[in-house]
Amino acid sequence: MTRRSIGIIVNGVTGRMGYRQHLVRSLLAIRESGGVALADGTTIWPEPVLVGRNETKLRELAERHGLTDWTTDLTSALARDDVEIYFDAQVTQQREKAIRQAIEAGKHIYTEKPLAEDTAAALDLARAADAAGVRTGVVQDKLFLPGLRKLKRLIDGGFFGRILSVRGEFGYWVFEGDWQPAQRPSWNYRAEDGGGIVVDMFPHWHYLLEELFGRVTAVSCVIATHVPERVDEADQAYPATADDAAYAIFELDGGVIAQINSSWAVRVYRDELVEFQVDGVEGSAIAGLRNCRIQHRAVTPKPVWNPDLPATENFRAQWAEVPDNEEFDNGFKVQWEAYLRHVVAGEPFRWDFLAGARGVQLAELGLRAARQGGRVEVPELNS
Repeated sequence: MTRRSIGIIVNGVTGRMGYRQHLVRSLLAIRESGGVALADGTTIWPEPVLVGRNETKLRELAERHGLTDWTTDLTSALARDDVEIYFDAQVTQQREKAIRQAIEAGKHIYTEKPLAEDTAAALDLARAADAAGVRTGVVQDKLFLPGLRKLKRLIDGGFFGRILSVRGEFGYWVFEGDWQPAQRPSWNYRAEDGGGIVVDMFPHWHYLLEELFGRVTAVSCVIATHVPERVDEADQAYPATADDAAYAIFELDGGVIAQINSSWAVRVYRDELVEFQVDGVEGSAIAGLRNCRIQHRAVTPKPVWNPDLPATENFRAQWAEVPDNEEFDNGFKVQWEAYLRHVVAGEPFRWDFLAGARGVQLAELGLRAARQGGRVEVPELNS
């Protein structure tokens, strides 16, 4: 067996997502499991190069995991011949400049979403990467989560018949930061720093809707800043200038209507932090991050509206659990493995910069729809 080492710059590794999901639960987990096996017997072995702006945090993080390769100098890291991949988990405003550097250095690039702050910039990055001949990828982790994979299995098996609608509920209460620390960074709530729930979540909704149900052809949206003032990491109050909630309707090819509420100002009364109800002629399903429940038309009860009597049916008990039928690994790790096989062995990987640009486009048009107070069509985006 041949071990193929591959150097990977992990920029923004001191942040929550860069550290937890991409370093610890993906790259280090891949090493702990023996690497990524290829059909020819080769094993891909990731060699992380940690990059960030805070030297103290980088050193502490590296020592915690027995790593020695770290730097605050991105330019020097990109100049190394033993580094083949650049990964970006920085704040969105820093991403475009760093990705352009990586393209100029001839590195393959994998990045968190959103790819850029606007559609024009995202498309320009896609074209520049294509011209440079580098392999690109954008994180689309929710496609690889157990609940959504079970939902995909149902769709592929024809369970729903003709799909009619999708209803999504995402969100939780993010503390204001005064009497309890906020569980999200303060920049998320400042529009001038690239914050906002539309920018953050609509790229997710785009790839889920496109991959599972059909291309998004139009969007209508209402946004709100429900909590106008928050407290930052230094215990300083600041005005929240970005949207913290979005209520959207997406029209899809084939007539499917998707309605998705996204909020950081809602308290959870559901089984998971995000759930999607899919209704079809033949059956319905409710999928979350891990679980998926179904109700087929043959066992659908016949509720009768009567507000004068208390409800006696246990509606939740009328749904059946979809079995796992396989082992589900961490979604971020699964996509990392697919991207590494794409880079080393040329295996297909459709979640490239153009796919990422389409997610940015939907966020941009969602905000436009909210400002205009109407429906905005989503044109096809081609490279």
